[in-house]
Amino acid sequence: MQALTIGKVAERVGVGVETVRFYERKGLIKPPRRGESGYRQYSEDLVARLRFIQRAKTLGFSLKEIGELLDIRHDPTTTCRDIQRRAEVKLSDVEEKIKGLRRMSKVLTKLIAECAGDGPTSACPILEALDVEGEKG
Repeated sequence: MQALTIGKVAERVGVGVETVRFYERKGLIKPPRRGESGYRQYSEDLVARLRFIQRAKTLGFSLKEIGELLDIRHDPTTTCRDIQRRAEVKLSDVEEKIKGLRRMSKVLTKLIAECAGDGPTSACPILEALDVEGEKG
């Protein structure tokens, strides 16, 4: 198996070198071995692991959750149902975020419609609404 440089690994995964180092600091990937030259040498397996991390991130999993998925992936007591439950929890989180974004969209649409777009900022209905909301919080 050919050893890869951090630059080659990052290039293959489509991330920056600093991202690879960041994942190492967070414990998502193990520190690489060093060759006789002292340079870090990464394996092809790392490329697959980093791709897994990137795909999990695009589905909304946090780095902590990704770490847990990576850990339990090789746990013989873990079942597919365990993973499915985690995915269901993540889906529920995503759906809640979507609901929140839809509420924000409705409020912003209403505020934009109420604003004539001219006049002094002291009479701006958008700023007034933000002041009123701030007083409630």
